[in-house]
Amino acid sequence: MNIIKGFPTVFLFICFVLIIIDCLLVEADTCKPSGKLRGKKPPPGQCDDNCCEDGKFYTTYKCSPPVSSHTKAKLTINSFAAGGDGGGPSECDNHYHSDDEPVVALSTGWFNNKKRCLKYIKIHGNGKSVKAKVVDECDSTRGCDSEHGYQPPCPNNIVDASKAVWKALGVPENDWGLMDIYWSDTD
Repeated sequence: MNIIKGFPTVFLFICFVLIIIDCLLVEADTCKPSGKLRGKKPPPGQCDDNCCEDGKFYTTYKCSPPVSSHTKAKLTINSFAAGGDGGGPSECDNHYHSDDEPVVALSTGWFNNKKRCLKYIKIHGNGKSVKAKVVDECDSTRGCDSEHGYQPPCPNNIVDASKAVWKALGVPENDWGLMDIYWSDTD
């Protein structure tokens, strides 16, 4: 009889564990690489930082991990200003953006064929949060050419942000470059 009394508790506990495991599997669900790209040595003076290596193979992606209310990502730094390291004007509006404006480029899958263009996302990191406008794509499908500054394709989990985003998150300037964050779409 004691076994029957404890059954509902055990059943509820098992259901709880299964729900937790399901949530973890959804968070761990990532997209698969779509191919490889062979690096070419850039012409002299055409690449200053993070340049492709001749003959090295770089992974490409057409997708990004699923978006949730708590999407895990890597925050990197970029200048969207004229003459900045972002290259040409932003893909969404064909304009340059000041380093003082909170703007981002998203990896190809999250950029979603321009569907997030000029929309805001909320970025959480360093114990703070900031809203930033999506203005560009961090190309995960191509790279190592003049159009991409002879840099490798972007990983599939990047939020490439202006200095304004890093400042708003309160990250000391000497720590700018790469940081684990979470982001979500805003309403």
